[in-house]
Amino acid sequence: MVRPREFDEEQVLEAAMRLFWEKGYEATSLSDLTSGMGIQKPSIYSAFGDKKALFEAALRKYTQSHAASVRSKLHNNRSAKEAIRIFFEDLIEEAYGEQPNRGCFCINTMVELAPHDEKFEVLTREHQMYLAVIFQETIERGVQSGELAAHLNSKALAQTFVVSLIGLTVMLKSRPDRLVARNCLESMLTLL
Repeated sequence: MVRPREFDEEQVLEAAMRLFWEKGYEATSLSDLTSGMGIQKPSIYSAFGDKKALFEAALRKYTQSHAASVRSKLHNNRSAKEAIRIFFEDLIEEAYGEQPNRGCFCINTMVELAPHDEKFEVLTREHQMYLAVIFQETIERGVQSGELAAHLNSKALAQTFVVSLIGLTVMLKSRPDRLVARNCLESMLTLL
């Protein structure tokens, strides 16, 4: 007879996600995970498999949540230009907040694991593609409303915004002068 789990799988996965996000895959030990998740190694293995499978589950949780957040931020404003401006302004402001700037878990994974692990190369690329679709929907909404020029290549522009998002997120980890980030944002917005 299988014993029922004595923990909330979503809560412990959330804890694992925060640990991996903060420290990265390699630097997060099983001891860190058992302590941070509040469960023992056998429970981790039983619920998630090995460390890599747990990391994958945490990354998938993050990308689903992140994509939903990006979609909400970009679709909650009637103006496509303002939605994109506010999205990037919030990203910049968050980087200079009181909380440590961990960047984006997916981007961190792209840098740490994707170059030498095909599974994480694919997962991080899929997230980039999904974010591009969300930006493209926003741009197309602006074109349809007449706010943005009809000649814009919404797909290419959306991909450019994803590249800008990745670059800006990485750059903000080093807390450059805010003016540098603001100038980047203003230049990006001229593409609209």
